Amino acid sequence: MKQLIINPGSTSTKIAVFDDENEIFEKTLRHTSEEISKFKKVTDQFEFRKNIILNVLKENNIEIKSLSAIVGRGGLLKPIEGGTYTVNDKMVEDLKSNTVGEHASNLGGLIARSIADEINVPSFIVDPVVVDEIEDVARISGHPNFNRICIWHALNQKAVARRAAKEKFGKKYEEMNFVVVHLGGGISVGAHKKGKVIDVNNALNGEGPFSPERSGSLPMEEVIKACYSGKFTEIEMKKMIVGKGGLSAYLGTNNAKEVSEMGSNGDKKADLIYRAMAYQVAKAIGEYAVVLDGEVDCILITGGIAYDKKFVDMITKKVSFIAEVITYPGEDELLALAQGGLRVLNGTEKAKSY
Repeated sequence: MKQLIINPGSTSTKIAVFDDENEIFEKTLRHTSEEISKFKKVTDQFEFRKNIILNVLKENNIEIKSLSAIVGRGGLLKPIEGGTYTVNDKMVEDLKSNTVGEHASNLGGLIARSIADEINVPSFIVDPVVVDEIEDVARISGHPNFNRICIWHALNQKAVARRAAKEKFGKKYEEMNFVVVHLGGGISVGAHKKGKVIDVNNALNGEGPFSPERSGSLPMEEVIKACYSGKFTEIEMKKMIVGKGGLSAYLGTNNAKEVSEMGSNGDKKADLIYRAMAYQVAKAIGEYAVVLDGEVDCILITGGIAYDKKFVDMITKKVSFIAEVITYPGEDELLALAQGGLRVLNGTEKAKSY
């Protein structure tokens, strides 16, 4: 089963062609700020990005008619269960109109559907960031005006959970309980119970551990005072939460590797902040272990920062009493998308409808 995988980011589009789970072609298409700035909205970039993809495939002698399916990165949609979804008309409508929000990943499903329709094959998205399987008790925030919502690294978390279930335990994901941590520009920690993530922090909008560029949970009264102080605009306050929070706010860089090296070279402030980030991640793991009633088969750590053994060791030291810790560094999103499409094509999973 040959599939084209499309993963759009803000200034790049990663594409790959897989034959079953074997990657036979991969390329990152870079887009300059000058090119992107020509478009008012993300969805206006549709034709621009689609044409680049088709031209690159042609240049590399990849015949699109040989493809069995096209899989795009899932964008900001209404809350849905995890799984592989057919890109239907309703999904296209919501992605085009930015019903939930505007993000480059919205283009994944749109481009996948367009190319797939031209060659009469199915188009899919897999485990988008809005996957919502949390239990009703976890939605309660503390005030009826505010509900907890899910925005997290669903694709990578679920991919490594399936991998660990198979490789480590010889079982299905649906038979296991995991606490999974994604360490990237944002940090998400999820409680995976028998194939569903029953609780997870909102890794984008101010909840959970702080990260290289996000503030995570903050003291609310101080945030409210800052909002009404007259010192900051609404945009500046939002930037404090996402974009200019976390390591970036404390140390002027969102590069975790750089911060790790600063601490190792005697920078006491960098060392403290880096240890504090690991401390908050460890606390969150304990929190989500409680969600699973302590019945945790394994703790899985993934994402780019998981390459830093020093950081992982700081977390492991605090949480290894809960369960064994296994690390899967990086985030192989292209493979995870291909595996999601393949599960439908080979009949082990049924495509869901949005």
